[in-house]
Amino acid sequence: MIVQPKSMLRRVGNAMRWVVLILAVTILNLPVITTFLTSFKSTADINAFPPKWIFSPTLDHYREVLITGNTHYPSYIWNSVVIATVGTLLAIALTFPAAYAIARHRTGSTWLLPIVSNLRALPLIIFAIPFYFMYQSLGLLDTRIGLALIACVINIPLALLMLVGFIQDIPRDLDEAASLDGANVWQILRHVIWPASRPILFTVAVLSFIYSWNEFLFGLILSTKNAVPVTVGATFFVTSYGVKWGATAAAMILGILPPLLIGFFAYPYIGKSMLRGAIKG
Repeated sequence: MIVQPKSMLRRVGNAMRWVVLILAVTILNLPVITTFLTSFKSTADINAFPPKWIFSPTLDHYREVLITGNTHYPSYIWNSVVIATVGTLLAIALTFPAAYAIARHRTGSTWLLPIVSNLRALPLIIFAIPFYFMYQSLGLLDTRIGLALIACVINIPLALLMLVGFIQDIPRDLDEAASLDGANVWQILRHVIWPASRPILFTVAVLSFIYSWNEFLFGLILSTKNAVPVTVGATFFVTSYGVKWGATAAAMILGILPPLLIGFFAYPYIGKSMLRGAIKG
């Protein structure tokens, strides 16, 4: 007689928690949901007042963005893929050996690591003018490699911090055993530290790619035509004649799909790698 009311209360409590969770998720993602719905509305439905929540979906805006439009949006997506990929690989290539030197040999641990880490705390806008004039003199304006270098610089602080923390938790006995077998520093780094660091390297790669993909400021300042990233290209549907709300919404949805899908599928592995680094030792 007592167990049944308790079981009922537990079910009601679980149901209430799900209701609150769904409501919170809906409210927090309301702008994304609204943009998603707008991308499938006709122009008449978008301009209707009061707003229509029930409508006949159309793909006209996606066709305009990808095929019939004159903004070359597919090339903007490709630019972002190249920029984010190259920026991520460069950041890992630079920070991995640096993290090993800091974690194992304390090289630069008292000055390099704090300086690089504090760069993340500075607003990026203060670097805009110096980078613009430097890129102008080097001929890197409106180039993919130029924006990839920016993405690399932006990702270095986070990548270095994460890699240093993880490598510090790798037992030094592995290094000593490899050294006794005749391995030099680069062989230890390649055959011992690299395989042990694969989980955190995967996490750094995913986060760096997403941050590089979402970069807007330098893409707006340093590109005009050939290297325009998708974040900047989505704004080209705001014209002097008005805002193409449907096309803009479609461009935004297409722009967030790659990092959204990567984050969704990589989330379980990121959680495991971060937890592994936290409980080691």
